[in-house]
Amino acid sequence: MMMAIREAALVLADGSVFEGEAIGAESASGISTGEVVFNTVLSGYQEVVTDPSYAGQIITFTYPHIGNYGTTVADDESRRPFCRGVIVRDLARRHSNYRAEQSLNDLLKKSGVAGIAGIDTRRLTRILRDTGAMPGAFGTASHDELLAAARAEKGTDGVDLVATVTTDKSYSFGNGPLKVVAYDFGIKTTILRCLSEIATIEVVPASTTAAEVLARQPHGVFLSNGPGDPAAVPYAVDAIRDLVGQVPLFGICLGHQLLSRALGGTTYKLPFGHHGGNHPVQHLASGHVEITSQNHNFCVDAESLGGRVAVTHLNLNDQTNEGMRVLDAPAFSVQYHPEAAPGPNDADPLFTDFYRLVEARKDGKI
Repeated sequence: MMMAIREAALVLADGSVFEGEAIGAESASGISTGEVVFNTVLSGYQEVVTDPSYAGQIITFTYPHIGNYGTTVADDESRRPFCRGVIVRDLARRHSNYRAEQSLNDLLKKSGVAGIAGIDTRRLTRILRDTGAMPGAFGTASHDELLAAARAEKGTDGVDLVATVTTDKSYSFGNGPLKVVAYDFGIKTTILRCLSEIATIEVVPASTTAAEVLARQPHGVFLSNGPGDPAAVPYAVDAIRDLVGQVPLFGICLGHQLLSRALGGTTYKLPFGHHGGNHPVQHLASGHVEITSQNHNFCVDAESLGGRVAVTHLNLNDQTNEGMRVLDAPAFSVQYHPEAAPGPNDADPLFTDFYRLVEARKDGKI
């Protein structure tokens, strides 16, 4: 059965207009707004859409053909998508894969996420690359209404988006021999699967205090990925500051940024962020280069950390900080995603590094 075409448009805050057709859920107002970013992955669109780190953002896929293998609940990275919308060049009208349970379009509809297809994503990506991520609005409303909505959108700067994605109560995951408390700042399911290979994971809300974590007597604490501006999550920074030196810590993405701020460092916003599965990162000690999965708009200013950390990883595209090790405590973190989902698994050994720290803690060696 042919789908009825709903004409729609995307308007950026700078006035750029793109014509297309509405897909996914229908917004009651005919308008969806958010910070427009682009992702360069060639596959794994479901993992991207369901990654909580995209809260507050509209995802543009640079790969032109999206949706061809459908979706399955087994590939969901969270309980639901938290992104504000999805932009694609060509949405597959039919999907074909033995694992598929529904189409991408149906997933968006059931999740209440609107989208727009038929967009010149190459032109859109060039604008975002040259001018930076910016607010936008799309839908079936008039161009004037969409422009007004885009210019009224606050974006992600200074907004606590973690509070919108974190769990509201603690829960356990896995059944490993060690005990790890994982802060849910927007944690991905694949990260939990990786951690559960070494430990029983006790996932706690982002607002959990250090005292509450230590009362659980964990062998290690994991600081998860998550959306938005780390400066807008001071309660997490306070908790992490009190945990440094008390228990082994491992942070990924937002967790890396929050650990840095807990150590007295600062963070800043990148022009258009890192979103994709092909970012080269160098491990400075060995010179080895990993191709990594990334999804962040903010970055750590390594110089602001003084002599308390050793920088361990560097992004070869723009020379930004990608990892660090705390010199006076059993703690380390990386900006990228070693669990991938989607993306390469070059950095998977980082979970083994954390396991060694956690095991040493259990054995009383640290």
